[in-house]
Amino acid sequence: MKTIGLDDFVIGGANGFILIAGPCVLEDETSALEIALYLKRLTQKLKIPFIFKASYDKANRTSVSAYRGPGVQEGLEILRRIKQKAGVPVLSDVHRFEEIDHAAEVLDILQVPAFLCRQTDFVIEIAKKARIINVKKGQFLAPWDVSNIIAKVKSAGNENILITERGASFGYNNLVFDVRSLPTMRAMGYPVIFDATHSVQLPGGAGCASDGQREMVPFLARAAVGAGVDGVFMEVHPDPEKALCDGPNSLYLDSLEALLRDMKNIDDIVKKAEG
Repeated sequence: MKTIGLDDFVIGGANGFILIAGPCVLEDETSALEIALYLKRLTQKLKIPFIFKASYDKANRTSVSAYRGPGVQEGLEILRRIKQKAGVPVLSDVHRFEEIDHAAEVLDILQVPAFLCRQTDFVIEIAKKARIINVKKGQFLAPWDVSNIIAKVKSAGNENILITERGASFGYNNLVFDVRSLPTMRAMGYPVIFDATHSVQLPGGAGCASDGQREMVPFLARAAVGAGVDGVFMEVHPDPEKALCDGPNSLYLDSLEALLRDMKNIDDIVKKAEG
């Protein structure tokens, strides 16, 4: 399997899982920095590599009136300062061609949103500019379809590829996660991430917003780590009930440590067997 170096850790292969975590969207700089510092302290204690994530512009909200974030210019500057002050790598999603160059100057990982994963020109342009590209597998794709996405990224000369599973559309405001997708995609030779919180999202389930089943996150996260996944993506918030985006499927920050300990114990067994 291709392994990817980032700062002082390596993603993929028999290495331990990484954690990609943060709020769904940047609400303000102070709270985002506090979350980043909390997660850094926690993951350092547990010896889990950590990447901070947050959207600067959530362009795919259910409602036209929903909060989207501070926008490209302000949002990327906030992420730049978090990267400097917290000393952590940062990831965010890019939705438009016009954002790519600026985002590539700031972000360690540029993420292609699930709904855009088949937009050939967009994927290739991000692949040309990104240090590392994370492509979220569309809810409408089978796992084996990801091979075509990988081929597009590689055609741009980029081999630093992450693929993220985030569930498949079942219809009627529901998603289903099939754990078989993880080894299927890992067999393509690149690290695979599991999005544990978006996989329990109920898209549009609250009418003008998405709903979610937060209580199911630990079960799916442990299952994914048991399947040998290379990283876990989670949206976390100090008070998800007041979060401006994806609160119903975000985890409480203070519930994270126990879950991460369980995941690390499972991962140690799995990766030892793989190694």
